Amino acid sequence: MSYPVLTDIVASISELKTNPMKVVASGKGMPVAILNRNAPAFYCVPAAAYEAMMELIDDMALLEIVKQRQHEASIPVSLDDL
Repeated sequence: MSYPVLTDIVASISELKTNPMKVVASGKGMPVAILNRNAPAFYCVPAAAYEAMMELIDDMALLEIVKQRQHEASIPVSLDDL
């Protein structure tokens, strides 16, 4: 059976157990697919890549709010009034 692997670097669970930081470093900042019996079990994502993904997710959520509200009537406000 074939499985989609969404990264260029893969490692086995045995490799991860032996030297986790070496497996993370092998991805050179990108996620590493961890295989269990030649099937992806999970992705090991470095902190910087995870933070970037979370920023993108937040930006997408904010963009959706902007799209929903772009046709609402605006209310003029003066900074002096605040």
